[in-house]
Amino acid sequence: MTGGPQDRPDDTGRPAPPHDPTPLLDALRADLAPFTVDAVEELLGPVAAAALHREQAVPALRALGELPVAGRPVTPLADPVTTLVRAFVLGRPVRRGDLDRALPRLTADGAEHLGLVAAAGAADDDAVHARVDLRPYRAVDGTGTVDWWLASDLGELATGRGLRPDHVLGVGGASTTLAQVTVRRPRRRALDVGTGCGIQALHAARHSDAVVATDLSARALAFARFNAALAGVALDLRRGSMLEPVAQDEPFDLVVSNPPFVITPRAPGAVAGATGAGAPLPVFEYRDGGRAGDDLVADLVRDVGSVLAPGGVAQLLGNWEHRRGEGWQERVGAWLDASGLDGWVVQREVQDPAEYAETWLRDGGTTPERDPGGWAAAYGAWLDDFAARQVEAVGFGLVLLRRPTTPDRPALRRLEERTGPVQQPLGPHLAAALDAHDLLAATDDDALLARALTVAPDVTEERHLVPGAADPTVVLLRQGGGFGRVVRAGTALAGLVGACDGELTVGQVVGGIAVLLDVPVDALRAELVPQVRELVADGLLLPA
Repeated sequence: MTGGPQDRPDDTGRPAPPHDPTPLLDALRADLAPFTVDAVEELLGPVAAAALHREQAVPALRALGELPVAGRPVTPLADPVTTLVRAFVLGRPVRRGDLDRALPRLTADGAEHLGLVAAAGAADDDAVHARVDLRPYRAVDGTGTVDWWLASDLGELATGRGLRPDHVLGVGGASTTLAQVTVRRPRRRALDVGTGCGIQALHAARHSDAVVATDLSARALAFARFNAALAGVALDLRRGSMLEPVAQDEPFDLVVSNPPFVITPRAPGAVAGATGAGAPLPVFEYRDGGRAGDDLVADLVRDVGSVLAPGGVAQLLGNWEHRRGEGWQERVGAWLDASGLDGWVVQREVQDPAEYAETWLRDGGTTPERDPGGWAAAYGAWLDDFAARQVEAVGFGLVLLRRPTTPDRPALRRLEERTGPVQQPLGPHLAAALDAHDLLAATDDDALLARALTVAPDVTEERHLVPGAADPTVVLLRQGGGFGRVVRAGTALAGLVGACDGELTVGQVVGGIAVLLDVPVDALRAELVPQVRELVADGLLLPA
């Protein structure tokens, strides 16, 4: 079976993405059943599997018998999972006969027709090369565990070459982060802006009646279409930049976006090459949005409300510049103010300009070892670009926006830095925090004092004492899930939290503590109620 549409190159001069004839996809899906995340990690072992996540292939090639190991000859393995890893993850040639055995229903013939491989001939010993990266994917989001297979362009590890400008990225750390932090409540309509290979749209389809996915790249949409068909998911795919393909009269209950937020030098004539002096700095569709600085993220924050239904939530990742004389909260806060939406921004990481340039130069395949001159020139262009805007650092983090349902409700506006580890999936915690905000907004101090609260099950108390002392000098309330917040509690607050068992109201507990400490109850209420509000907002105390 030859001569299918995948034998013709696309307009970039290379083979087009895979397509999706249903009978062949059914066969592929059945053949891939043994090709799981667990099977790959068992085959490679923990060390090689971890190295592969860092884009290092040597340990995996040794585990598969393709590179010598002391005391063991080179003896390549040929079981089905090994063949699939070698071909579609590592980009190594495999024998046609081995691929036929790894894909017994589809066969190498069908894989070639789908556009997954290119075969040198029809004999069993003829070499077959993968045209795409195809691997198992597992993640835990707010709806539970998902297992799919995802196709994307082969990366540098497999090809040994730098990435092309229209490269379609597979699932990376940012993709997984966004999938795990998204609030997974039932939705009527969801939108994935800049879908890439389609991963966020697939997650959204698990809890949404309909999903629209947009991307400027026709190649990315082709991969998203294939991945959705392989997963048995229907997506409405639209080509265009950011929100342009979406009409403002079709509002969405959920918008997710891992946009092309990388801050890349844009000054005309100021960018030297990554492949030699004078060549342009590579621009990649999956990460470079064609805007200066952090304008793309700023515009998305300001504009996304136009497609949000009342009560609808938008969640995205982004970078923002830390400019001299301007705090990042002030800068990003202005975006929130312009949006007219509830806003919660969590900065998760900060890099100085040099670190940032190094990260994204290596991401695009430029290294000082491969091209010293190009590395230095591109590095300098990045530093010059940041210096022109007085950028001292770049922040990375999460943005959660919500369109208010009523104009008189107190707005959610939080801008904070949480750089420590978090308990994923974070989506359920963020959903609970939105509920807590709404509860507190509708509850005055008297009503809060009349409520009974309980301590969240993940909260523990730590007491630090000087040796020989009867009373602690420090009491810490530590959150095990969510953002892992740690609250230093005074004697009264620690006593209140310890007494929140769902039976007594906050007011009754405060009254009892006032008697024990021999302090005026009104003064203690004034001290404790704001602290209780913070603990409820952050999920350490829950409504009974």
